[in-house]
Amino acid sequence: MSDSSSKSTSRSVVYAVVASTFFVGFGGGVVFPILPNLGEVLGISAFMVGVILSANRWTRLVANGPAGVLVDRIGTRKPFVAGLAIEGLATFGYVIAIESAVPELWFVVARVTWGIGSALVFATAYTITADVSEASSRGTSMGIVRAGITFGFPAGMVLGGIVSEVYSNVAAFVLAASFAGLASVIAFFIVPETHVESADSSISPWDFETTLPALTVGLVNFGLYFAYIGVLFSTLVLYLEVESLTLSLEFAGYGIDYGEQGTSGLLMAVSALSGAVFTISGGKISDAVGARIPVLLAFLATSCAGFVVLTVAPSLGAVIVACALIGAGQGGVGGPLTALLADLTPEERMGRAMGTNNIFGDVGGGLGPLISLPFAKAVGYDVLYALSAIVPLLAGVVLVAGIYSYTGSLSPTVEESVI
Repeated sequence: MSDSSSKSTSRSVVYAVVASTFFVGFGGGVVFPILPNLGEVLGISAFMVGVILSANRWTRLVANGPAGVLVDRIGTRKPFVAGLAIEGLATFGYVIAIESAVPELWFVVARVTWGIGSALVFATAYTITADVSEASSRGTSMGIVRAGITFGFPAGMVLGGIVSEVYSNVAAFVLAASFAGLASVIAFFIVPETHVESADSSISPWDFETTLPALTVGLVNFGLYFAYIGVLFSTLVLYLEVESLTLSLEFAGYGIDYGEQGTSGLLMAVSALSGAVFTISGGKISDAVGARIPVLLAFLATSCAGFVVLTVAPSLGAVIVACALIGAGQGGVGGPLTALLADLTPEERMGRAMGTNNIFGDVGGGLGPLISLPFAKAVGYDVLYALSAIVPLLAGVVLVAGIYSYTGSLSPTVEESVI
């Protein structure tokens, strides 16, 4: 196969992964603008809402490691397609939950099922991308895939916020489940095996990656998910309600007034759209610069600035700016961070490294709703967001210290990092 043909095939695989993760991501985001308010209607406590929102991440905490090992053992294609199909079934579980006499149970079951599927998807999506990309373009490729994952999530939040208000909560959940089904079809017909030629039964199911690069990148991922998903996304709809901030739009003489759910869905979408744009550009910049660390530190500072702005709100304009900055920071870190992990990890252990990285991210995302929702009610949102601004700064310190300890350089070049 010629070099140009190989690059074309690699791009088509990356784009198929992007499309699949984008469509399935609807199910991950659709519950966030709906469930906090729906919880009061269904008689679900704030703590239980937090449990439901974080249940998928706690499930992934257990499933991520074995999922990464499975990828290194049997390959990427089967776990990727299976994971997408499982997420589709989980999204339909929200429909059962909302019609059930025990909605708490069914929401938890659906979120746990989603966690199993997404553990498989996340471990495979980034491993596939690492397999088909070169070091010189890895940041860009990782950024594109992460953008697909990132943007699918807010698209689900917009879908959840708007469709639930215009039609019904059930309609929003059914539509999300339909798109998730489409994702598995795309993957089945387009994505090939990229990782192993035959199954390797010698790999232990508990052979996780515990090297310094994996732990360092994982801790940074922990902080980002704690602040972004665990704090911002879990509390925004309630913050808007407390501050009485809602959005009114006028188009062609028609006015549209959004409630807290619709407004929060749109604001989350602004954040994630900003994240998707900067996920791609952050990875591309790190490829162009030839070093990941400076780009990562710049975007961690951006995330910090977003929480500072959110702390000194409250006005709708300030909240929009804050969400855009936090999203840009989160997204800008994504591509270079996963590319850095791939640079520093042997190819045959990439699945395990991604599994470890996902474990840390899900601990952060899982702890966030459990802590932030009760904390905000007790001491207020300003204090919560002010403390969250410190998290990206701490992540930057951990990143520099870990990479310096491993490479002997504060900012190693891509060539110096590649194993």
